[in-house]
Amino acid sequence: MRNVAGGWRFSTREEYAAVVEGFVLEGQQARLTQAALETLAVVAYQQPVSRARVSAVRGVNVDGVMRTLLNRGLVEEAGQDGEHGATLYRTTSYFLERIGIVSLDESPDLAPHLPDLAEVEEELAPSTPEAPETTEATQVTEEATDDA
Repeated sequence: MRNVAGGWRFSTREEYAAVVEGFVLEGQQARLTQAALETLAVVAYQQPVSRARVSAVRGVNVDGVMRTLLNRGLVEEAGQDGEHGATLYRTTSYFLERIGIVSLDESPDLAPHLPDLAEVEEELAPSTPEAPETTEATQVTEEATDDA
């Protein structure tokens, strides 16, 4: 037994590792999809969080992905939202164990990976439309209305 991420894990001798690993992992898919990893990141950084909020952050429906994460034991229900009654989700201790940390306090900050606020504001600022070019037809029409 070994202490891992604040809990205990069974281990085996190195010479038996391949056989034991094959037995334990038989029938399990080892990798998560990109969608599952993104959804898991949203849950981890915003927990407790509803499916609707995760969907809003990702911009796609996450129902199927959330079912997968629940079935794999990486997320769990964390109660109900008092305002809307939606089910809230959080990561599990198994998730912490799999990524090798004891608590979410050890997870990396998002700030270094986010764009600078000034860049975002500049990108979101409405662009000022340029004055339309006047053509001869526009000038003739304007002159005709001035004469009337």
